[in-house]
Amino acid sequence: MQIMINEIKNWIKEASELIKKEIAKNDMTVDTKEGRRDLVTNVDKQVQDFLIEQMNTFDPEAKILGEENGRDHLEDFSGRVFVIDPIDGTLNFVLEQENFCIMIAVYEEGQGKLGFIYNVMEDLLLWGGKEIGVFINEESLTTPPDLALKDGLVGMNSGMYRKNSYNAQLMAERSMGVRMSGCAGLELIDLIKGNHNAYVSTLAPWDYAAGSIMVEALGMKFSNINGSSLKFDGREHFIAATPTAYEEMMDLVAQAKN
Repeated sequence: MQIMINEIKNWIKEASELIKKEIAKNDMTVDTKEGRRDLVTNVDKQVQDFLIEQMNTFDPEAKILGEENGRDHLEDFSGRVFVIDPIDGTLNFVLEQENFCIMIAVYEEGQGKLGFIYNVMEDLLLWGGKEIGVFINEESLTTPPDLALKDGLVGMNSGMYRKNSYNAQLMAERSMGVRMSGCAGLELIDLIKGNHNAYVSTLAPWDYAAGSIMVEALGMKFSNINGSSLKFDGREHFIAATPTAYEEMMDLVAQAKN
């Protein structure tokens, strides 16, 4: 495992340098996918291709699930699976050139083993798993306090808040405040560090794969909005929080369904 950890850290550093070089060139190509806010750039594709090349060299038998280039579906999670989000927060990357992340997760026989979320422009890496603990760069993190909804900040998807999906606005009102970064990786970093005590959004597998491993390792809870296991196939509503806040939010979800 330590060999793999070191390898992945090196891949992430090299990928981040590739991104920074492309930012300096100021010559990226931007396309849309499912809407005008759903962007993809040539850099997203280049980073994913680079990471896949490294993964194939490290373990030719591993499966790979990634956001770009037709790698967004797997039939099963048997064996070792790498899950890649080459640039999480592409809209931020294009418009702000900050507030985006590289995310990599490692699953073995369907079980999350290692998660990595790297805030590229802040040089901040959260990584770890249930067997080894969770770290921010090389500093070990402890389980955040089990705060109730009223005692902390909630990260939230702006669309869910605007439409009041599953009582999202009531969740926000009962909390100390709501935060919206437009980047799942950043929201999960804040949850894992204890800056926030809850997060609810609409995410794809590469958005939640790495963060959910670390969330679980620190004793917090996560699921889809129905309280079931995540499907790792397409977008679904994702909820993660301290145990107390999670139960409160699930109660509000249940009320919204009645």
